[in-house]
Amino acid sequence: MPTNEILIADDDASIRTVLIQALSRAGYSPRATSNASTLWRWAQAGEGDLIITDVVMPDENAFNLIPKIKKQRPELPIIVMSAENTIMTAITASEKGAFEYLPKPFDLKELLNVIERALEGAAQKSNHSQEIDHQDSDQLPLIGRSTSMQDIYRVIARVMKTDLSVMIRGESGTGKELVARALHDFSNRVTGPFVAINMAAIPRELIESELFGHEKGAFTGAQGRHIGRFEQAEGGTLFLDEIGDMPLEAQTRLLRVLQEGEYTRVGGRVPIQTDVRIVAATHRDLQKLIQAGTFREDLYYRLNVVPINVPPLRARLDDISDLAHHFLRKAETQGLPSKHFEADAIKSMQAYQWPGNVRELENFVHRIAALHPEETITKAVVKEELNNNPALEERLMDEAETSLPDFVANHLQKYFSSFGTDLPPDGLYERLIKDVEKPLLIAALAATNGNQIKASSLLGINRNTLRKKIKELDIQFKTLRQ
Repeated sequence: MPTNEILIADDDASIRTVLIQALSRAGYSPRATSNASTLWRWAQAGEGDLIITDVVMPDENAFNLIPKIKKQRPELPIIVMSAENTIMTAITASEKGAFEYLPKPFDLKELLNVIERALEGAAQKSNHSQEIDHQDSDQLPLIGRSTSMQDIYRVIARVMKTDLSVMIRGESGTGKELVARALHDFSNRVTGPFVAINMAAIPRELIESELFGHEKGAFTGAQGRHIGRFEQAEGGTLFLDEIGDMPLEAQTRLLRVLQEGEYTRVGGRVPIQTDVRIVAATHRDLQKLIQAGTFREDLYYRLNVVPINVPPLRARLDDISDLAHHFLRKAETQGLPSKHFEADAIKSMQAYQWPGNVRELENFVHRIAALHPEETITKAVVKEELNNNPALEERLMDEAETSLPDFVANHLQKYFSSFGTDLPPDGLYERLIKDVEKPLLIAALAATNGNQIKASSLLGINRNTLRKKIKELDIQFKTLRQ
């Protein structure tokens, strides 16, 4: 585990904070200053094993300071960062004796790799350094060095020390919650709780109770006081996932909390002050929901103060190598043997569109790690797994970009078209409800491991009704429990 002391000089407080936290997590001992004079004093005193410095600082340009440091301590590696990302900046950094130049916004993972190389005295990466390339990614909250991910890093660095509301958009499986957690972990609220709630996973009639809590007797079944997510997240961050599925009544109450900074429990009368940062996320087009009258425009503007767009994996295919190696090591920590991908295997994965995004890639890597005994994962293995269901990619691509109502509408349109000028047989409504009802109940039972009480609560129906439906629809579930 590295214990080297790293000196940081940057007049941007948010950059210093990001570097201190990232380097501390990586096991280094960082010290930071906002000016060149302090950096020079530290270097003169023989302190530090490596320097990371911005170019433009209030008291001196780093390009004037670097030659003085190198003259006194020629062995001390210096990494230069700059927002002036021109070719001349990179050339000047090299001419002045910097070990490496990184443009801002920088990739934390790349920076950690550069630090490792600098401390080991390596002039450049070996042709076989792919495994070293991925060595420290386990300690990073987000992985990827693509331009789109750099944009996300820059936004996080700019707003992490504020309490501004953030709206994260992205398809399912892109890692929206990871972005939310990074916003929390690098914020002033890091010592407070991070509480997540998925609006799509809670019965609509229970959302207000889940968010704001309820008093005893507030409604049928409320046998005692319930602490809501706002109280649980006090002093920290509340992540509202799939905000587009929040019912209008709950939206109204949420808007009041954002405006007034207080709320009441369901059935309560005493206002409760709240100190919570809100981060919301959705895979849906909220502008369309606003036009349809199912999402409040005023709430949208309250939540969308800082927008972050998480790209689908097909838009950041260059990140697949980093992600795939990260997931291999994650699988290794879960008891699977150590493996690595050959270069052609990575190329095959980059040729696939990954409709299920990063979540699909993670499951894919774990499946390969579990089912294939070879230490080296070849192109043939990857192709074999990808070709197991060749129709899956096109179907999932359609579904990943389509909301459930639109998907049903498209399905029905195709259904009616199949009859030409004739009409389908009568009784379509009943048949469609049955077609949807059975897989819905099966999915709910699977999610609750066959627990009928939990499944009925998840579905928002009476347990006796669920039991009746299980019998009527002849649902066979191996672990059904009362």
